[in-house]
Amino acid sequence: MSDDAPVDGVVHLVHPPAAGASRVVTTSADAGDPQDDLARLYAHAAPSGAALVRGNLVTTVDGAVAGPDGSSRSISTPLDQRVLVLLRSLADVVLIGAGTARVEGYGRLRVRPALRTRRRELGQAPAPTLALVTRSGRLPDAVGSPAAEDADGRGGVVAVTCAAVGPDALGSLRRRLGADAVVVAGDDEVDLPAAVAALADRGLPRVLCEGGPALLGDVARAGLLDELCLTTSPALVAGDAPRALGGPALDGRLRLAHLLLATGGEDDGTVLARWVVRR
Repeated sequence: MSDDAPVDGVVHLVHPPAAGASRVVTTSADAGDPQDDLARLYAHAAPSGAALVRGNLVTTVDGAVAGPDGSSRSISTPLDQRVLVLLRSLADVVLIGAGTARVEGYGRLRVRPALRTRRRELGQAPAPTLALVTRSGRLPDAVGSPAAEDADGRGGVVAVTCAAVGPDALGSLRRRLGADAVVVAGDDEVDLPAAVAALADRGLPRVLCEGGPALLGDVARAGLLDELCLTTSPALVAGDAPRALGGPALDGRLRLAHLLLATGGEDDGTVLARWVVRR
């Protein structure tokens, strides 16, 4: 499945309703086109000082965040992939657990040339930085070594870790990525509020957290989550697949910003919701 696959079918805006009824959402050939309804629906104001943290994930109808192969891609749909491309094009940095990045095959991120131009106009780097949260000091091999954007327009990499990984692991990370690309936040565990603040101080205030469940749960419990963009894929998995948020219980309340439903084609039954965390 291509990350910029076209929308297959019709997308309806169910909430908020237009004149008491749903309406068809227009989608251009280019994900992220400012004239695209999806781009307008997912647009957000620039953070004023503090960071703005969005979570994004896909689940099945029975709540699984991974398919039988252990990855989220096997439960995704073309519309979900299109929204993922769009959300990344709006973000300064994508925050993800190193273990999840390894399972999902993450490498450094890039966006298409048309979206790079729009990002530059907004004062953003051509591609979002990939921030890998690691409690072990180990990073996936696929992310490579350079910390900065390369000639192909791929974004840089930042390691987010804690002092407990030890001097040897920290030294290895700094040699691989560069001293400025290693954020040490916390002593025994990664201090996520300090880490997000450090990213914002580096000019990366628009944070897109792509999981996994343990990290997204920690982000929510730390009071950092501002929005959750949730795709429900029309599939059942059962088994012991993880849920969207891991870790201890929390008491969070959300407000529905929009709800989209796709009908027809390969996307039939895909539901997209954008939730805003109530403070």
